[in-house]
Amino acid sequence: MNAIPVLTIDDVATLDGVLADFLKKAEAELTVVIDRGGNVISQYGDMTVMDVTIIAALAAGSFAATRELARRIGEVEFNALYHQGNGSHIFMNSVDDETIMITVFGPRTTVGLVRFYSTGTAQQVAVLLQSLQQNGHGFTFNASDINAAPLFTDTAPPAPA
Repeated sequence: MNAIPVLTIDDVATLDGVLADFLKKAEAELTVVIDRGGNVISQYGDMTVMDVTIIAALAAGSFAATRELARRIGEVEFNALYHQGNGSHIFMNSVDDETIMITVFGPRTTVGLVRFYSTGTAQQVAVLLQSLQQNGHGFTFNASDINAAPLFTDTAPPAPA
C-alpha cells in the first residue's frame, strides 16, 4: 500500500469543492474517499446519521471481497459496486488502484445519475491525489511511521538540569 496522502488546508478545500459539486449534481447525501485499507481520506455531506469510519472499513472489505470474485471469473476487478436498500443506497467506485469513492444516496435520486457523475468526480479526485503523490509537500507519512513514533515509554523523562 502506498503512503497515505498528506493533505494541506488548500488540498482539503479543493477536494471538498470537487465532492460538493458532485453531491449537488448527483443529488446524493454523502460521499467519502477512502484508501483500499479503509482509511478515510476525505468526506463531504450529511454525516449525522452514520459512522463514516465504520462505513469506510466495511466498504473497503466489500470492495476487496468483490475484487476476489471478479478474479475468480477472469476479471481484474469490478470497478463499481451498488448496494440497494429500502430507503438508502450505497454506490462505490474505483478512483485509482489505491482509492475508492463511496456515495450514500436516498430515494430523491437514481443510481444512474450517481454513477454518471461519480465517473467524472473520480477522475478529478485521481488527478488531485496523483499530483500529491508526485509533487507532495516536502514530507510523507507512511503507515510504518505510526509504529515508529514512541508514544509510550517505560522510562521516566530525564530530570531538568
